[in-house]
Amino acid sequence: MIEYDPETLARFDGKDGKPVYIAHQGKVYDVSNSKLWKTGIHMRRHPAGRDLTTDIQAAPHGPEVLERVPQVGVLKEAVPERSALPIIEGLLHRYPMLRRHPHPMTVHFPIVFMMAAPSFNILYLLTGVKSFEVTALHCLGAGLLFTPLVMLTGLLTWRLNYLARPLKPINIKIAVSAVMLLAGLAAFFWRVAVPGLMDLPGAAATLYFLLTLSLIPMVGVIGWHGAMLTFPFERE
Repeated sequence: MIEYDPETLARFDGKDGKPVYIAHQGKVYDVSNSKLWKTGIHMRRHPAGRDLTTDIQAAPHGPEVLERVPQVGVLKEAVPERSALPIIEGLLHRYPMLRRHPHPMTVHFPIVFMMAAPSFNILYLLTGVKSFEVTALHCLGAGLLFTPLVMLTGLLTWRLNYLARPLKPINIKIAVSAVMLLAGLAAFFWRVAVPGLMDLPGAAATLYFLLTLSLIPMVGVIGWHGAMLTFPFERE
């Protein structure tokens, strides 16, 4: 059996007519003849030329599908680098799910709360029901509570899964997340300091409303680029 290291395996990504190889549990398989791998990316999410052991664990099918394709070699394990975070590496070794899932699991909370805050403000303007405006403040506070946690899990995932490489989607997510956090903090403390802010005449109420409204496109930008990392967009 031919022995492949991760760098050699990465060359078989299905691009420019190259074969399509993937690895699973130390074995390398040729999936070039599979219609589901013809572009080198399976289900617009899983690129070839990589060890997909963890990905297959989360797939709707089991590893038995690999019995239908030929094995062409074995995967040589990379020598692990000495970690600057031995405690975290120990946890990751014991609980492998922590390497992939903390950020996707927590990211939904600030998305919901940051979009709910301006949405309840809109309902208040349409109905005049004060409880909607108060709920907007509560949602904004909850969003601010979760956002730093999600940013930390995102940075950890970036370090563990992408080796902190300067990828454009991640750079955009980091920058927009910081702006969103500052905008949310400004709106929250302004509203706490001035309880009747939305009812004041003049520009203050309009500016506060627009500040909370700006959270919606920022959440959209962050979510879009996060989805691009999980489900890469294939250009025709």
